[in-house]
Amino acid sequence: MSIRENVDLVRGKIRAAALAAGRDPDSITLVAATKVQSSDTIRDAIAAGITCCGENRVQEFTAHWSDGAYEGAKVHFIGHLQRNKVKYLVGKVDLIESVDKRSLLEEIDRRAQKLGLVQDILLEVNVAGELSKSGVAPEQLDELLTAADALPGVRVRGLMAIPPIAVSPGGNVEYFQRMHQLFIDIRGKMTDNRSCVDILSMGMSGDFEDAVACGATQVRVGTALFGARPPQRAQG
Repeated sequence: MSIRENVDLVRGKIRAAALAAGRDPDSITLVAATKVQSSDTIRDAIAAGITCCGENRVQEFTAHWSDGAYEGAKVHFIGHLQRNKVKYLVGKVDLIESVDKRSLLEEIDRRAQKLGLVQDILLEVNVAGELSKSGVAPEQLDELLTAADALPGVRVRGLMAIPPIAVSPGGNVEYFQRMHQLFIDIRGKMTDNRSCVDILSMGMSGDFEDAVACGATQVRVGTALFGARPPQRAQG
């Protein structure tokens, strides 16, 4: 199937899941996870109706940015982020979804203030407590939220999570429901009126319909749009 056909298929599934849950399908953003895709593939996806691309790696983002591949779409950074790479993103991406440490918050704030802007971010939550994944523990979310609320260069827009790979349909519903409750909770805790907490980013190719049913406002889909990722070249 072509990228356009895949985009239409995924959008149709999002629409069906939203309507079944009594939600407005237009309230859910489809983010195309463009990890390892070429600039031409990204352009094809945007031409097919994708309005937001999500990049996992800073090096790939900078290459595609320089190539003008994202023209006509927003860009989110959705991968693990190190402090020394923040400078390549602030002021260029529309949203940094993977903020999970105070030190990372402070570096984003420093860079944003230097540029005279406010950087939109999401706080990433390790909702299943997996040792192999980044993200703040749910019980430490309030502390990170308080730290973010005091920084003028960042604006918390909501939460992001990457639950375990579901081994069966509905396997991540408990985590999606937990994230939705955390999302509701933090909306009542923000004190800074600059903040507009309206994004709950969860759900990928294998479980985005369940995520929509549980309240996701944004799903990050790669394989269902582009097919299986090509083999990665060895680093060296």
